[in-house]
Amino acid sequence: MCGFCTWFSDSESISDKREILLKMQSTLCLRGPDEYGEYFSEKAALLHRRLTVIDPQNGKQPMLENISGKDVCLVYNGELYNTSELRDELSKAGYTFNGHSDTEVLLKCYLLWGDECVCKLNGIFAFAVYDSREEKLFIARDPIGVKPFFYYLYDGGILTASEIKALLANPIVKPQIDETGLMELLFIGPGRTGGGGVFKGVEELLPGECAVYKNGRLNKTKYFKLKAKPHPHNIQQTVEYTKYLLTDAIERQLASDVPLCTFLSGGLDSSIISCTAAQYYKRQGKKLDTYSVNYTDNKKYFQKSLFQPNSDEEFIDLMVRSIGSQHNEVVIDNTDLYNALFDSVKARDLPGMVDVDSSLLLFCREVKKRFTVALSGECADELFGGYPWYHNKDILFEDCFPWSRSQQIRRSILKKGVLPRGEEYVREKYLQTVNSTDVLPTDSPLEKRMKEMFMLNFNWFMQTLLDRKDRCSMYASLEVRVPFCDYRIVEYAYNMPWEIKALNGREKGIVRTAFADSLPREIIKRKKSPYPKTHNPIYMKLCAEGALKVLENKNFPLADLLDAEGIKSIIEYPDSISSPWYGQLMRAPQILAYIAQLDFWFREYNVEIV
Repeated sequence: MCGFCTWFSDSESISDKREILLKMQSTLCLRGPDEYGEYFSEKAALLHRRLTVIDPQNGKQPMLENISGKDVCLVYNGELYNTSELRDELSKAGYTFNGHSDTEVLLKCYLLWGDECVCKLNGIFAFAVYDSREEKLFIARDPIGVKPFFYYLYDGGILTASEIKALLANPIVKPQIDETGLMELLFIGPGRTGGGGVFKGVEELLPGECAVYKNGRLNKTKYFKLKAKPHPHNIQQTVEYTKYLLTDAIERQLASDVPLCTFLSGGLDSSIISCTAAQYYKRQGKKLDTYSVNYTDNKKYFQKSLFQPNSDEEFIDLMVRSIGSQHNEVVIDNTDLYNALFDSVKARDLPGMVDVDSSLLLFCREVKKRFTVALSGECADELFGGYPWYHNKDILFEDCFPWSRSQQIRRSILKKGVLPRGEEYVREKYLQTVNSTDVLPTDSPLEKRMKEMFMLNFNWFMQTLLDRKDRCSMYASLEVRVPFCDYRIVEYAYNMPWEIKALNGREKGIVRTAFADSLPREIIKRKKSPYPKTHNPIYMKLCAEGALKVLENKNFPLADLLDAEGIKSIIEYPDSISSPWYGQLMRAPQILAYIAQLDFWFREYNVEIV
């Protein structure tokens, strides 16, 4: 993967803005530590940082074609998984190639099909094309939103970047938030409303969105939408097609000119990916490396819960023996986990999923010591009904976000009268998604609700996890691919009847059945368990100390908003948190960690409330 930033102006020359542009580019060096490149013209500048994965010699960026004296220039972050098919089609149309990079294929896709090229792509991507033939900037993001794309519109131009920090490196963009931004942080966070970047004026392309900036206007198009359609297959055909789609997606994503591994938790999703990859490697005479994460003394302190019924170790061992991988366990120290909370804020440019983020960041740093690319099992639960809220009827039909059902804990840490519209704001966001869900007239109340739940998860919870995975892995200069996010799988899962999706009454029942002959029986039967968290009391102690330190500081940026007594009550009575702040695992330690992250974010980014 890579990072890029662009500046397109139709009101002034930017030829003298090189210093600012290079500063923007330098913020992305961890996304692309291997190479850098720049393109400058009077109206446009495109800058790139490269993490070399495919075709080191011929994939350099920005990539330029000169057509009759006019430049067409591309910067791109991502991977195309149908490169070979596209290359064949382009070759038949008369195009030739200097190498085998997907970057060159993407540029020539644009030359042949123009803005419609996005409809031909299977992959994870964000890219910008400056086309001097029409004096326009064309920008696009992949259908599922795996790769980030932020932008800032101002009177006379547009700035774009892979991360918010690059936009903030330009003095045009101020680190400001208003009431909406505060409600995002304190009532939606660590989630984030799609299309916005919390900072005032910072926006993002939505998944499946592209746009053209020309003559001072940005015109956006949604080229990918989930539409309700009748499911075309019976149960057996669905089993077979689900296995085909997943196997094909995984094998396509094993393409790499640098070392590649997989993440393995012993859960169903990572086991399917690791098993398929190991078989693919074995046919090539290679052995797969797998990686897992754990915490110091976690076995000693592990506590079962509804969301985390068992730990991973025995299931990982079982899978390693089954597929014959070379396994590596990364054990994270709890003090390091706490200290990395603040690097994870810098990775995301926002407060996030606290130790779930910081552990991933530390984990990826260890993986990066030997590997440049990894495959991970994110998003299967959102697509195939893996979470408990799909199966608990009381939660399923509750009229709210299922991962953040109660706003009471959020309200309890705010001073009286602060953000009075917070609960209403959350409600509006929820209803916008539910009311825009595409359903069939023949859908039963259950099928209709399952489509609504799919869209809630796809637009919100899944995007939070994809943000986390991209930013925390790329902060370690590691490319992580997510095969379950193939748009073909997403479309197929959306219209799969619930009785088939939850085959045999199990979460992800169709996926379990599809791979029943490939995985050990214990893995197929294992109950869903989320990303592992620490249970060590040392971590709670550190989080409590961190939150108290924030409150004791007289210059605390949020002193006028947060209620000290409410926060101290969480420290004193941690078991009183009856439901998670967000997701499945954010309880007392994580809420305190989030407060510490908020304080750090305001200070590190010099955020001003306006």
